[in-house]
Amino acid sequence: MSSNIDHKQDLEPCGGSWLFPHRDGYLHELNRLGYAARTIIKHSNAIDLFIAQAGLRGVDATGMDEAVLAELRDAVREMRSAREHRDRQALIGRFVGWLASSGVINPPPLAPPPAPGSLEHLSEAYGDWMRHQQGLSQSTIHGRQVLVSGFLAFRFGTTPGDLNDITPDDIRGFLDLPGPIGGKPRGGWRALRLRSFFRFLFATGRTRLNLVLSVPRVSAPPSRVSRHMPPAKVRQLVDSVHDDDGIGRRDFAMLLLMARLGLRPQEVTALQLDDINWGAGELLVRGKGGLHDRMPLPVDVGEAIVAYLRDGRVGRSRHLFVRPLAPHQPLSTQTIRLVLRKAFARTGLKPPEGGIRIHLLRHSLAIDMLGRGASLDEIGEVLRHRSYRTTTNYARYDIEALRSVARPWPVPGAPR
Repeated sequence: MSSNIDHKQDLEPCGGSWLFPHRDGYLHELNRLGYAARTIIKHSNAIDLFIAQAGLRGVDATGMDEAVLAELRDAVREMRSAREHRDRQALIGRFVGWLASSGVINPPPLAPPPAPGSLEHLSEAYGDWMRHQQGLSQSTIHGRQVLVSGFLAFRFGTTPGDLNDITPDDIRGFLDLPGPIGGKPRGGWRALRLRSFFRFLFATGRTRLNLVLSVPRVSAPPSRVSRHMPPAKVRQLVDSVHDDDGIGRRDFAMLLLMARLGLRPQEVTALQLDDINWGAGELLVRGKGGLHDRMPLPVDVGEAIVAYLRDGRVGRSRHLFVRPLAPHQPLSTQTIRLVLRKAFARTGLKPPEGGIRIHLLRHSLAIDMLGRGASLDEIGEVLRHRSYRTTTNYARYDIEALRSVARPWPVPGAPR
């Protein structure tokens, strides 16, 4: 490692030498995080060129403002290709960010807070309300903020006017707009998010009337709980990712958690090493809305996790599932979606209803439990539903139970 750090050469005729100790500290940090030697060399070469430009201009720590930093980055010589140049600029940017986070240079100035009457201010207040009053995740909050911003722009333009001027016609007109807004199609999703926003406006005194009552009922799209697979195909799907390398062991453990315990993808990625109580055979699940539940850890799931921990997992993160490349960051739900796609490609299985959904294994577990005689209460407990109404969606698949409440077919002359 020393050969990668100590080749300082005569790069600066004057003021750049003060950066070398910080350069060494940054490269040592990359080494500690597990970056490959060739990657560290790329960082080192880019940083040396940046330090040389700082030395040529006699720039010290107090003089590194946004304009000077931009000038230094632009002065670093062009690479043979535009892509290589962009990559090197990104490496320099990461070093500058590390200097700012370490207090070596002043961090870039914060953006001024939005004006009290602006759309941004109202959106921030709405986000804080959802976060603190409802305990919603950041992804849910962002989706609702995007749609609300679209509605306010539709009604008022760039600057919101008097919120009490919103009428039922405005709401219906927005619901009828073609195309998706905020990542969701028109219809029930828009209505649901508008009700949430209007509930916030009324609860915080921003409107005199409760506009929730003005949002018309929209027919919900077909329930997605039908997107399930029989147990044999689920097992085939899960087994297909079990390779003899670290990534295969990781993917197998993740899919097994969803197939056997019904965990949501975001709950899988949120798992930490300390969430597993090996002595008690329990798993702490960090669920929706900040709720935590303890679930029994099946033997086969525990064995899959142990195999990954012993021969596959790397890095110092406290998250259970991490990326194999440095700095070994936690996974996102998009990774699980890609793992599912890989599993379908390997097995040649056809996704139910033609789509690969990240809740597929969760729904399949619920339908399998239902077929084996589990009650809706038991299914709701395993899936950790906050509302019993959510669990009752699965009742439509319990045909035998529905026979007992079905009324006789009407025949002429029969009593009504």
